[in-house]
Amino acid sequence: MTETSKPLQAVLPSVDKVLRHDDGRALAEAYGRAAATDAVRAVIEELRQRVLGPGGEGADTAEEAVLASAADLLAAKSAPSLKKVFNLTGTVLHTNLGRAPLPPEAIEAMTLVAGGASNLEYDLESGRRGDRDVHVDGLLAELTGAEAATVVNNNAAAVLLVLNTLAKGKEVPVSRGQLVEIGGSFRMPDIIRRAGCKMHEVGTTNRTHLKDFEEAISAKTALLLKVHTSNYAVQGFTKEVSDAELAQLARKHGIPCVDDLGSGTLVDLAQFGLPHEPTAAEALAQGMSVVTFSGDKLLGGPQAGMIVGEKDLIGKIKKNPMKRALRIDKVTMAALSAVLRLYLDPDRLVERMPALRLLARRADEIAATGRRIVDPVSRALDGIAAVELAGCQSQIGSGSLPVERLDSAALRITPSTGKRGGGAALNRIAKAFRSLPIPVIGRVHEGAFLLDLRCLEDVEAFVGQLDRLTPGGASR
Repeated sequence: MTETSKPLQAVLPSVDKVLRHDDGRALAEAYGRAAATDAVRAVIEELRQRVLGPGGEGADTAEEAVLASAADLLAAKSAPSLKKVFNLTGTVLHTNLGRAPLPPEAIEAMTLVAGGASNLEYDLESGRRGDRDVHVDGLLAELTGAEAATVVNNNAAAVLLVLNTLAKGKEVPVSRGQLVEIGGSFRMPDIIRRAGCKMHEVGTTNRTHLKDFEEAISAKTALLLKVHTSNYAVQGFTKEVSDAELAQLARKHGIPCVDDLGSGTLVDLAQFGLPHEPTAAEALAQGMSVVTFSGDKLLGGPQAGMIVGEKDLIGKIKKNPMKRALRIDKVTMAALSAVLRLYLDPDRLVERMPALRLLARRADEIAATGRRIVDPVSRALDGIAAVELAGCQSQIGSGSLPVERLDSAALRITPSTGKRGGGAALNRIAKAFRSLPIPVIGRVHEGAFLLDLRCLEDVEAFVGQLDRLTPGGASR
């Protein structure tokens, strides 16, 4: 009887025998006996199917082979799906990659409260229950000039809560040119309807006048709404109503005026050499009753939705039962509070806020980073692709200043295959970089794979893993 003609039970080791192996006991110790048993059983069952199938005589059924496969299975299953990556896409505030990186102060604050109890809703002075908003509402009011403030889990939630509180069952006039759709098919008209309001479109896609809003106001009107056009710009023959004009019209009719800034910022970005983006303070100064904006975009903090404005309106918003469903947790509150405190020291803001620091990086500084890594990347892709340092343009991202571009520098990686098969080669190279221990995310552009270096600060970690990149385009 040949080896391959033996009964399966003689060819395949038992689960119990594999687990009694020294390496099997080590797996059980590392991952738990139940998980190790399930993994070994799964590997043996796969081998069973292979041995029974055509060409099965070549399957390695040794205990060591079973254990190696089980170890790989357990490692893959136990690895977190959410991991750190290098964002070299050229989009600084990349929604799919987590938007704004947090400063060390925020990370430290999160760690401090995450590991145990905190005074999230406890007043240490009185010894009684407190309000979690107290950790940020005073800071938001001081930084924006608002009478009061509150916070929820993102800006969409902020708009939903404001509309549901102040305009449920009534009409909300809004310009047709501001009925935006952002990533993930998220649409402003849907939010207005879900808030229980009736949307009243005014003006046209490219031009809306004050008289359009004037004519739309009736006894059914709850408030006037202005929406920041997050990720596009209408140019040419255009017209929109200013904040001051809209706020004045709302006051004339005794109704609130709400401004959804979308991204939002607390400082004038022009002082850092960036294009100007409307600030929350500017909107309030123009007479807006309530302003909403995001925490994880230009603000540079965690995901959150800020609501600032008139005290009586904020009070009503906080009493809405939906507020509890949309509130932020202690870890986010700690991070947001730490970020807001950094804004109290504007002179050191850029050096302490990663998002602003990355946006404000000079092109020559980015190019210097490129010169440090072009040779190591070239060696890693020797014979597979040519690597050169080239100028490029980054974008801010997440709906902030959608038409503005920032001069930057990138590694331009061009497959040696030329046009024929170039697309497949580009995909292999891109996948290889994504498969590194710290995945590297770039973009394909005009026949090359680009690594925009604006967001690359940890050069040592990037270069240190290039030996895991195989010339064939797949990581080891």
